[in-house]
Amino acid sequence: MAGFLHDSGLVDTFIQQLINGLVLGSMYALVALGYTMVYGIINLINFAHGEVLMVGALVSWTVVTGLEHAGLPGWALLLLSLVAAMLVCMVLNMLIEKLAYRPLRNAPRLAPLITAMGMSLLLQTLAMIIWKPDYKPYPILLPDEPYDVMGASINLVQILILVVTALTLAGLMALIHGTKLGRAMRATAENPRVTQLMGVQPDKVISATFAIGAALAALAGVMWAANYGSVQHTMGFLPGLKAFTAAVFGGIGNLGGAMVGGILLGIIEAMGAGYIGDITGGVLGSNYQDIFAFAVLILVLTLRPQGLLGERVADRA
Repeated sequence: MAGFLHDSGLVDTFIQQLINGLVLGSMYALVALGYTMVYGIINLINFAHGEVLMVGALVSWTVVTGLEHAGLPGWALLLLSLVAAMLVCMVLNMLIEKLAYRPLRNAPRLAPLITAMGMSLLLQTLAMIIWKPDYKPYPILLPDEPYDVMGASINLVQILILVVTALTLAGLMALIHGTKLGRAMRATAENPRVTQLMGVQPDKVISATFAIGAALAALAGVMWAANYGSVQHTMGFLPGLKAFTAAVFGGIGNLGGAMVGGILLGIIEAMGAGYIGDITGGVLGSNYQDIFAFAVLILVLTLRPQGLLGERVADRA
């Protein structure tokens, strides 16, 4: 009987960590898609992308706290704040592309890379000035009663994260492979100069790519805030870095790879957090979970630098 209870507890822990990993991986996947779309078209790693997530979360917090006493239901506040966050982030990312990256499009690769890092620090600093550096509690807008799933628990926010992410990823794939804009994006990724001769304006396509990536990052930022309950000006740095790891893990420039890499990385990190204490005999705790993401990055770059699904060459966007 004791052995059965022990085994049951192990199963419950495994299922709980799997759920946590799927939720975390869903958010990583959304951000990784922004990285991989931009890289697929202009071969740029936009290291400021994590800060776009942060801006989205802070804009959402501003809207929610500003309208908190307006008598609106929680779901309406969340939806309004999400729309506002997406709009602000889309405009912001398009400005970043136009002002910081477009002038360096034909420069050596190191120049836009350093510019992206500088833009990341600039956005953090501006956010600190506008919103102040302290952590801000994100209001609970949806019922947080947990639901039991085979001995594990999941709340409404986490269910919404999984459902919305799945729908968003399906919609993005339909956009890329079934619309005029998607064809223009794939053509621009293939050969911008030839595409321009065919009547497509690469600058507009690239701006649209940055806008779509920003909308996904804003969505992930609002999800992150609603799930973890706080926002702050540095909150986007580590998720952005891990989402980049997820994009490399799956295959940078490959949409499917970004999705797979994000989900797998979230599961690996959650499982590591759940079992690292047992593995190390209590020497390391769950607060060391970040080492798993970067261990994955090192292993992928060493053993399979093209990623699990490989980098797209002829059809990347």
